Amino acid sequence: QVQLVESGGGLVQPGGSLRLSCAASGSISAINAVGWSRQAPGKQRELVAIDVSGGTTNYADSVKGRFTISRDNAKNTAYLQMNSLKFEDTAVYYCYMTVGVMTYWGKGTQVTVSS
Repeated sequence: QVQLVESGGGLVQPGGSLRLSCAASGSISAINAVGWSRQAPGKQRELVAIDVSGGTTNYADSVKGRFTISRDNAKNTAYLQMNSLKFEDTAVYYCYMTVGVMTYWGKGTQVTVSS
């Protein structure tokens, strides 16, 4: 079993930055893909960023150029650097990791962009 714990969320003003972390623990053999999704109130969960093993990354159009996904395989940790935050980035952010053939999700961290 693998557990994921997100951290780094909080309240930030428009234009500000936050860095989310996602730490994995448990029976980890090899982490394949890591990713972040978010869910705003009243909206469906959307994929924000993904890092496929090998360095390929993809981003939602709404965050391209502002968000950067990265990973530290030695620490079993993924990151999401969020810059130039906008009101519409307010959401609960969830990380996920694919270990072997299984995908695991964290419980989420709240990001609120407000003046």
